[in-house]
Amino acid sequence: MQIGSHLGRGRGRRRSIGGVADGNDDLGAFRTAWWQRLLRESATYELTRFAVLRLLAFVYLVAFLSLANQLDPLLGSRGLLPASDFLHGVRSHLGAAAYWRVPTLFWLGSSDGAMHLLCWAGVALSAAALCGATNALLQLALWLLYMSFVHVGQIFYGYGWEIQLLETGFLAVWLCPVRTVTPFPRTPAPVIVVWLLRWLILRIMLGAVLIKLRGDPCWRDLSCLDYHFETQPSPNPLSWSMHHWPHGVHVAQVLFNHFVELVVPWFAFGFRRWRHVAGVLLVLFQVSLIASGNLSFLNWLTIVPALACFDDTLFVRLLPRTRRPALLARFSALQASTLQRRIPQVLGVVVAILSVGPVANLLSSEQRMNTSFDPLDLVNTYGAFGSVDRKRFEVVFEGTHDEVPDASARWQEYELPCMPGDVGRRPCVITPYHLRLDWQMWFVGNYSAQGEPIDDEPWLVHLVWQLLSGDPTPEPLLSRDPFRGGPPRWIRAGIWQYRFTKTRADGAWWERERVGEYLAPVSLESAPLRSYVHRAGWR
Repeated sequence: MQIGSHLGRGRGRRRSIGGVADGNDDLGAFRTAWWQRLLRESATYELTRFAVLRLLAFVYLVAFLSLANQLDPLLGSRGLLPASDFLHGVRSHLGAAAYWRVPTLFWLGSSDGAMHLLCWAGVALSAAALCGATNALLQLALWLLYMSFVHVGQIFYGYGWEIQLLETGFLAVWLCPVRTVTPFPRTPAPVIVVWLLRWLILRIMLGAVLIKLRGDPCWRDLSCLDYHFETQPSPNPLSWSMHHWPHGVHVAQVLFNHFVELVVPWFAFGFRRWRHVAGVLLVLFQVSLIASGNLSFLNWLTIVPALACFDDTLFVRLLPRTRRPALLARFSALQASTLQRRIPQVLGVVVAILSVGPVANLLSSEQRMNTSFDPLDLVNTYGAFGSVDRKRFEVVFEGTHDEVPDASARWQEYELPCMPGDVGRRPCVITPYHLRLDWQMWFVGNYSAQGEPIDDEPWLVHLVWQLLSGDPTPEPLLSRDPFRGGPPRWIRAGIWQYRFTKTRADGAWWERERVGEYLAPVSLESAPLRSYVHRAGWR
């Protein structure tokens, strides 16, 4: 009886710590207090919206300008992968389902003129948004235009940042009002859309770190950065220096990478100070990646949803102190109509439903990298550098006018703008610009070392045919064409291993060694090449 009474009294007694009961009640009360405190954190996001839309507009502008300069040689009627031929093939294969499976405005017409018109329309609308135009229809037009190019871009638009731009651009539509274009609308920025941007940055970071940890043991033994700066797609001058940093520094960088990608993004959903610290770390991390190499506009774009960690109380600190109280008061007084509150709620439900596939992919041991789960690319899964090359291989094309293509012939090399060629040429700095042929040749270099033949890359065979034919179409893609006065009689391609030099005493950035043959010498009269061209239907 005494023992029973003692246990009964023990179960009935509560001990208070800081005014909150312990045990299960402690946990429940803590959760309630945490959630109530989070909800009480009133915040406005007018300056946040302004910053998000301006940076996004900058990325759109760069994307459309780089497309304008490369459209004809890549996707035009005489390009390496003509968009019109692609659409014809898709329609023949899928029938009426093609219009939904490959949504693009170019079903209405894919002539060179139509593509240039939409491309320059994208440039104009991006510039307007960058100058401050804030309008949902403008953002919708940008999203539709860029989606149209992504879905006909084939291998040249098969990168993760293309669908990331589409998802970010789609969310930007709902940040804006419909009836005005002023930089600071009279309706408040929808908080739900801000949270969806945080959900996006969380998935981007988690996708990146999980694909690394699952994909390559060097991310687990912390050695990946001993190789990455040298073997990444397009190094810059700083990459050379970073490659030679001590191994201990590289280990620290990998640990910081894992911390920012695995831990930090969760705090985007926390209290104000947590969010601000998380946002600063996320932005600084992307800035460090921008400095380390030319990764197109990927890192610039990733900063966009990271800005959603900040609210106006942080951005207002960039303004004179005397203007801050009035501006924050003005933002707090903005009111949204019932419809303006309901639409973001519906968007939140749609994104939640579409997130099932990406979340399941993140949890899967067979995680896929940079994948869409719906035809419109509304909610996707992301990842970067799931594997890191230990050696750098490049395919270098050479041509000659000589009749006999032997070792005694005078071979001259073609060069791309931002890939290693001449060992004394300084690595380029082009971020956030994207040279798409350069990137594809980086993949070709990797695959060539694994024995993949040129036949597996039809666009590359097409490039060889154009160069032999003296077709001027690919010239904008090259930095050096030694045969502008007349095409070569023969073209060949070798596989070269490139390494950063240990010092720059002789002015060289690279040292290289020819390690194999990718393409034996071919000419316009080569029967296998002519047969390939005939089957492909190239002019």
